[in-house]
Amino acid sequence: MAAPTTFNILMYSHDTYGLGHLRRTMAIAEHLRHRGVNILILTGSPLAGRYEIPEGIDYVRIPGMIKKTNEEYLPLSIKINARHALNIRRNIIVATAKAFQPHLFIVDKAPMGLRREVIPTLKWLKRRQPRTRTILGLRDIMDDAPSTIKEWREKGVYEVLDQYYSEIWVYGNQDLYDPVTEYEIPDNISRKMIFTGYIPRRVPSVNAMTPLRREERLLPAEKLVVVTTGGGGDGYPLMDAYLRMLEEGGGPEHRVIFVTGPFMPRPERELVAKRAARVKARFYHFYRRMETLMGLADAVVTMGGYNTTCEIISQGKPSLVVPREVPRLEQRIRAEALSAKGLIEFLPWDELSPAGIREKLTKLLAEPAPYKDAMAGFPFTALKIISERLTVFRQEACRADGAIVCPSTR
Repeated sequence: MAAPTTFNILMYSHDTYGLGHLRRTMAIAEHLRHRGVNILILTGSPLAGRYEIPEGIDYVRIPGMIKKTNEEYLPLSIKINARHALNIRRNIIVATAKAFQPHLFIVDKAPMGLRREVIPTLKWLKRRQPRTRTILGLRDIMDDAPSTIKEWREKGVYEVLDQYYSEIWVYGNQDLYDPVTEYEIPDNISRKMIFTGYIPRRVPSVNAMTPLRREERLLPAEKLVVVTTGGGGDGYPLMDAYLRMLEEGGGPEHRVIFVTGPFMPRPERELVAKRAARVKARFYHFYRRMETLMGLADAVVTMGGYNTTCEIISQGKPSLVVPREVPRLEQRIRAEALSAKGLIEFLPWDELSPAGIREKLTKLLAEPAPYKDAMAGFPFTALKIISERLTVFRQEACRADGAIVCPSTR
């Protein structure tokens, strides 16, 4: 098989719960695409086709799986057993790597993939394409330290990081949360780790938001709050508490747009829609351009996943974060760290109530300046550092194989 004449990047996003993995992968892919680079994304997300796919990027859809618990996954749509679905996914991933011949293979969050489905591909690349650089991209926080250490030891994650990955990109700031210390990562692995900082998100222009403002019939003096629960699979309690606050009355005057997320169970989603209509709030179960909708908002109420956090801080939006604590404590740990630096308002899940939301929201809408000032100084360096790494890898590939298009020296 002839060597590719372009620099090929294969990205893997297992996507078994929510939207976070695909959105993070797309944000990186959109930044990296340029002449001489092809990006192919392997994803299990049923929503991949709803996003605008820019030129230079394409995707391969593998059968979707849905996460029931930390250890249980079931096919999302097709009526076959879990083992059969996983075998199909594993075979597609290996076949795609063999056909695409990536110079760079970026795996999002799960070092071994779902149920070790990426291991055969990592082994094949190491054996047959040793020049391919393999990258694990980790969000800043995986889970609480004891749980993560226990899981990584039992599943052999430390050994996989040592044997199969060229580099580990941590999409976070080490001074905010240090996984090297927290997760007891040994020196042979920590030397591979590059802290990129957080991934910035697109900030919509005034021109982009003007049509939406007219569509939503927002008056200049009206304040808007966007309530979003990401994928929405476990977001109903937050929506319910916010709706009860509106139904009880007594809160600050504002307009509301609810975005439940596509994975909220239909009965709950329909109930949110009906209740939202009764209090004259807008409702969407999925919004393709969330950054534009957030751009209209005076405040955002959210569960605070990694991607939503990047979006609200990129846009400097005062936010109330009510993080989930099951099945992982990742969101709570991040919310506590950001709250300690004055970047967000934090409401623990066990304190979720209409009164708790009302109190925090009143403060956010009345005094937004401290949050905006704190967010204005937040460092977003991930895309710059990732671009620098890409330049290094392309120069290596150019020296090793003169057939590919070499990067600019500018």
